[in-house]
Parts: sequence; C-alpha cells; structure tokens
Amino acid sequence: MPLIRRLPKRGFNNAAFHKDYAIVNLNDLNDFKAGTVVNEQVLRESKLVRGEFGGIKILGDGELKHALKIEADKISESAKAKIEKAGGSVTMRDRATEKPTAAEDVDQTAKEEAPKKKSTAKSQKAKKKSSRK
Repeated sequence: MPLIRRLPKRGFNNAAFHKDYAIVNLNDLNDFKAGTVVNEQVLRESKLVRGEFGGIKILGDGELKHALKIEADKISESAKAKIEKAGGSVTMRDRATEKPTAAEDVDQTAKEEAPKKKSTAKSQKAKKKSSRK
C-alpha cells in the first residue's frame, strides 16, 4: 500500500457543516387525504420520516393523485411540477425563524449583559501601597 494511504488524514473538512435531509417521494404522499397540510410533524406521525435530520426534501418519484399543501425545506423541480399539476401547493419552510443559531444566542446575551471589570490582585496591592503614603 502506498505511504500516502497509510498516513493519518489531518486537517479541515466540511463534514461538520453537511446537512442531511429526510427524503420523501410523491408516491408516499398518496396515503394522505386531499387538502391535507403535509409538514414535518405529519410525516413523523405517519412514520414516513424518523430520526435526526436537517430538513425534508420532496422528490418527484411517482405520481400524486390528489391536491395537497406541502411544507418542505427543499423540493425537486419535477416534484413541484407534479404537485402543482395535481392542484396542490408548495410552501418552502424558513428554518432560520424556527431555531436561532448558537451565534445569535451569544449575541443576544452579550447585548443584555454588560461585561463587568474584574480587578486583579496586583492592582489592589498597588492601590493599598499608594494609599499608605
């Protein structure tokens, strides 16, 4: 085996920033009644999606038989065309309004609390010495 393959891999990669999406096909959505609002909560209750994921993506595999109102994070062009052809509508969710990021939490706490100055032991000793004179 070459040396480069035996050495440990180090450095930066973007794996920590990758978002995994729960995939739902259109033929899976035919189980819902016409006019139903299909969102993450409804999909979890029907056990079409499980576990932890960054969002929901609708793919255009299959045909949609009736109109549905779908709320998703991403949707393929073919799925969007098939949903609108069946008389349904698509709403894209804005994940930023649902959960604030960690950076926003830090900014808000920094604005609310003013930093307090801490006096060091050296500065206290210097004050005591100067007060004796």
